[in-house]
Amino acid sequence: MMVSYYNNQSMTYKAPAYSAARHKPAPPLPVARAVREIADDVVVWRKLRGLTQAQLADRAGVSLNTLRKLEGADAGIKLENVLLILRALGVLDSVSRALDPYESDVGRLRSDE
Repeated sequence: MMVSYYNNQSMTYKAPAYSAARHKPAPPLPVARAVREIADDVVVWRKLRGLTQAQLADRAGVSLNTLRKLEGADAGIKLENVLLILRALGVLDSVSRALDPYESDVGRLRSDE
């Protein structure tokens, strides 16, 4: 679909409205790398489970487009959807444990303070 920014009656040009959401700065390199790694891991887990994108999206209760965005390393999807997908893959508990501060040396040491 082609979008015309001309006023049909006077044929004058009207600039499109600026949206800050469409012009976000690129994330820091470590964040971009982590997004790519998570996307790659989701693809591998899906294939190890023998699931198609449509099957995983259905099991997770998300749209196929959302899953494709995640697998394509689009960081613009909701965290809740990422967690739903990880749950459907059976790895959500592993992620939760990895983020548990009391599973780290620092967390265990600081919990005694």
